[in-house]
Amino acid sequence: MTTDSWVNETLYSAWGQRFRVVRELARVRSEFQDIMIFESETHGRVMLLDGVVQITEADEFVYQEMLTHVPLLAHGAAKRVLIIGAGDGGVLRRVLQHNTVQRAVMVEIDGEVIRLAKEHLPGIAGEAWTDQRAEVIVGDGIDYVRQAPDASFDVVIVDSTDPIGVGEVLFTDEFYANCARLLTERGLVVNQCGVPFMQSDELRDTSLRRAKAFADVFAYVAAVPTYVGGFMTLGWAAKDARLRTATVGEIRERAQAAGILGRTRYWTPEIHVGAFNLPPFIAEHLPGAAG
Repeated sequence: MTTDSWVNETLYSAWGQRFRVVRELARVRSEFQDIMIFESETHGRVMLLDGVVQITEADEFVYQEMLTHVPLLAHGAAKRVLIIGAGDGGVLRRVLQHNTVQRAVMVEIDGEVIRLAKEHLPGIAGEAWTDQRAEVIVGDGIDYVRQAPDASFDVVIVDSTDPIGVGEVLFTDEFYANCARLLTERGLVVNQCGVPFMQSDELRDTSLRRAKAFADVFAYVAAVPTYVGGFMTLGWAAKDARLRTATVGEIRERAQAAGILGRTRYWTPEIHVGAFNLPPFIAEHLPGAAG
């Protein structure tokens, strides 16, 4: 459908952004949420869930690279990766760029997100859907982590909506406790924590919950243009605090060995290390941030 209308994002009641719609591609009410995909004038194709922008073709690489490469390269030897959410396939694609990864399990609760992403956003996932190392499950991530065997994964990546609606259960004490249990000895979990300029409560609350299950709780930042309000924070919870103190040289060596050095548009070894140097207005919302 060709149109000359605007889409207004609904994440915040008193502030937001809007996109000129060139063409509406899909509008579906799934079992869980409203899904809309449209062609924009400036950002390529855009996906909204319940009126909130999830991904755009123009800047998805920033979020996907930082959510994926930082934990995998901080770990340094991750072979088994669990992805919760990320139905567009972008995180799965980046995980599988690491030739050191032997198995990647992705659990997305809404099969319609996967179907529509494959149809209308095929470049986001690329060939990840058919990679033999990938297992894509349409199901409840909460149930999966509850039933997963102990020490069955090295890294957990949570790419969820904000902690409202269908994404709310991915920010609970039980969820993080189960993540800690299913992770190996040097395991870690990362998740999006919103834009702290507007969502500081989200960063603080989820950090306190993660601190109940992990020894090292922190955050790192990425500048994603579509996520308005300044830096986007990505929550970090690890069993070993040394994982976030790797040097630029160490990260570069790991990236070279994993086969991703020179293949990114945002992530670099220098940005990896620098992303943990938080401005005070963000760090003040983290437990034990001074350490």
